[in-house]
Amino acid sequence: MECEWKPDELGLRQILQLLKESQSPDTSTQRSVQQRLEQLNQFPDFNNYLIFVLTKLKSEDEPTRSLSGLILKNNVKAHYQNFPNGVSDFIKNECLQNIGDSSPLIRATVGILITTIASKGELQNWPELLPKLCQLLDSEDYNTCEGAFGALQKICEDSAEILDSDMLDRPLNIMIPKFLQFFKHNSPKIRSHAIACVNQFIISRTQALMLHIDSFIENLFALATDEESEVRKNVCRALVMLLEVRLDRLLPHMHNIIEYMLLRTQDHDENVALEACEFWLTLAEQPVCKEVLCGHLSQLIPVLVNGMKYSEIDIILLKGDIEEDEAIPDNEQDIRPRFHRSRTVAQQHEGDGIEDDEDDDDELNDDDTISDWNLRKCSAAALDVLANVFRDDLLLHILPLLKELLFHPEWVVKESGILVLGAIAEGCMQGMIQYLPELIPHLILCLSDKKALVRSITCWTLSRYAHWVVSQPPDTYLKPLMEELLKRILDSNKRVQEAACSAFATLEEEACTELVPYLAFILDTLVFAFSKYQHKNLLILYDAIGTLADSVGHHLNKPEYIQMLMPPLIQKWNQLKDEDKDLFPLLECLSSVATALQSGFLPYCEPVYQRCVNLVQKTLAQAMLHQSQPDQYEAPDKDFMIVALDLLSGLAEGLGGTIEQLVARSNILTLMYQCMQDKMPEVRQSSFALLGDLTKACFQHVKSCIADFMPILGTNLNPELISVCNNATWAIGEIAVQMGPEMQPYISMVLHQLVEIINRPNTPKTLLENTAITIGRLGYVCPQEVAPMLQQFIRPWCSSLRNIRDNEEKDSAFRGICTMISVNPGGVVQDFIFFCDAVASWVNPKEDLRDMFYKILHGFKNQVGDENWNRFSDQFPMPLKERLATCYGV
Repeated sequence: MECEWKPDELGLRQILQLLKESQSPDTSTQRSVQQRLEQLNQFPDFNNYLIFVLTKLKSEDEPTRSLSGLILKNNVKAHYQNFPNGVSDFIKNECLQNIGDSSPLIRATVGILITTIASKGELQNWPELLPKLCQLLDSEDYNTCEGAFGALQKICEDSAEILDSDMLDRPLNIMIPKFLQFFKHNSPKIRSHAIACVNQFIISRTQALMLHIDSFIENLFALATDEESEVRKNVCRALVMLLEVRLDRLLPHMHNIIEYMLLRTQDHDENVALEACEFWLTLAEQPVCKEVLCGHLSQLIPVLVNGMKYSEIDIILLKGDIEEDEAIPDNEQDIRPRFHRSRTVAQQHEGDGIEDDEDDDDELNDDDTISDWNLRKCSAAALDVLANVFRDDLLLHILPLLKELLFHPEWVVKESGILVLGAIAEGCMQGMIQYLPELIPHLILCLSDKKALVRSITCWTLSRYAHWVVSQPPDTYLKPLMEELLKRILDSNKRVQEAACSAFATLEEEACTELVPYLAFILDTLVFAFSKYQHKNLLILYDAIGTLADSVGHHLNKPEYIQMLMPPLIQKWNQLKDEDKDLFPLLECLSSVATALQSGFLPYCEPVYQRCVNLVQKTLAQAMLHQSQPDQYEAPDKDFMIVALDLLSGLAEGLGGTIEQLVARSNILTLMYQCMQDKMPEVRQSSFALLGDLTKACFQHVKSCIADFMPILGTNLNPELISVCNNATWAIGEIAVQMGPEMQPYISMVLHQLVEIINRPNTPKTLLENTAITIGRLGYVCPQEVAPMLQQFIRPWCSSLRNIRDNEEKDSAFRGICTMISVNPGGVVQDFIFFCDAVASWVNPKEDLRDMFYKILHGFKNQVGDENWNRFSDQFPMPLKERLATCYGV
């Protein structure tokens, strides 16, 4: 019988000794304890000793007993399937018998142990667990009830899905009504557990809960003013989730719920206030927001604004009283991991720059170091989304508050006012414009405030108005703003340096070539920051330099600028080892710089090229080792390879034909062949971008591989992976231009997929444009193969290319469409109005392309006769009619 098991005295003493030693702060002791624990795991009944210490050895101190349970939990996680039956049964029994231990610490440990066993697939093999725990809830003994509830709450958190499946015969049908009974229990801890258990099933709209939804909501309302903050927090959390999934049930009570949430957002317990504040964020996403909230704005806005002040504890945690810390090295744990965003090829639009569908990175990153999400951030985020819902109507409630805050003598209040101003920038921009001529100079003054936290938030807020600043004459605001921001980049406080660098990157994106007159001054500052910055801000500085290069382009290619910028970058490049993740931002930065400098990058090109090829080769080799012997070799971090491929693309784009000798002397094409077949989509995405860039730069080396590459490109035309598909499509188009008529054998590998993509609903704009250009290019080089399908793609083709700028890619695509129309004129007849519109989108096509347009338009007009043409052209919008008459005389 398993109950008969008794520990051996000597063994028990050894294990207790181990448990004591493992609490020692000394790392070498820790290490030897770890090794001995691993050895003890060879003995099947070692785990019996551990549960014995946890549940039976009441003479021992609680931390030691709890630790024994936690070691057992780790063993369950790692080796549970190898436990002999007797051992696992003994552990399960002991757990159920001791869930009501008089010590809260031991109860919690037993609860964690039960949950861990349950999550190892044991809910099926431990059928008595849930009925037993539910039965223990009815115990007269508080400890038993609380212990059982604690365990159930953990099981609901870890195993919500399986609890709601047929596997277990749907226990929730019994459990949820049971939990609801405990909402009125006299112990606050138990009330809190009960709500927390039910809350696990709201978002998944669990059937068992939906049946009792009204009684659940009623019970929540009854607990709304509970004296226990943990209960209030769980009530708020429940209401926030119900807002997402059962708005219909809350609507009749909405007025009262909003009043309640207003109170809770001001709760003296910040955890409750934070949960309540989430309500406004969630409500803003609901279509009813405007209607249900408009009557409450005058109460809500002051509450949110008030929540945006730093609390005293925030200021302590942020070391807000330390003004100068630039000489203190960073704590490595504070540096967030960076993720590289792979290269995507996009078209230039009317307007300027590349259309970027990514969200802007201008979220509130003003206090990264404290618990990431707090009342201040949540209030600011809520104000931001509400500004986007109510637009300028919000200003009615905000402006009177802002006047008071922005000029307040206390820095904490003033700082919160500057944050408010930044939070409403996006939603209320139109209404704010009239105040900006007064506010922007005030904010520029705040950049030299004596409090570092005021200086740093001002950087962020000014970046939110950068678009407006750049739209004014440069001397009015851009120049003074830029001068002050550059001083802040060299601030003696690290938080300010970081905020100023990020703000400056945003300003660069908005200002683009407006910055050219100040380049020497800007580079001077950024290069000086190299010698001044600690580790974390150095990574942000790379970003500011890369963005500058993207923004001013070839204007950077002057010997004196190169002389300033390149030596410190290359010095860092030489310092970093191949496995250092700081290479990511540096490689991204160099990629932008190489593209901007073009021939100016030549002196640095060879070592950079070589190292990138090595990084790709190393990563591929490591991946192969890992695949063949996963126990011996770790999987590589493929980001190294992706960033290296992207920098090679930057070199190919910047240096064009001069990269030819480097490609000739390396095995990059063999490596690319492997990368193009990698399991990871981002690797394929970057390798297709590089293929396109090398095709443009030195096709003589790519040509011999085309027969191998084309089938791979064909299989990657899957629009589910948008960026991979986009880059593969673009590369096919570039290859077609170089191959000419020799492209013919490959058309059938790709044309069908391309036509399918261009007709697919909801395809992102960038992918549509690249697909259209590639179809046009294929038709240009192989019209006989592509023209028969003209009717299947002409309409979406014309619609997607009418908005992009005149450029080489658009030129070759339109030559293709004209050539196909001459081969298959019938294919365009039904959609001719779309073709006319697309032709009119050209500002100034080259002479011979204009002739092609002229011939097609007049050919069509002559074929149908004047009368039909007039009837047809009467459908045209006026601007189109005028444009065609002026440019082509039709």
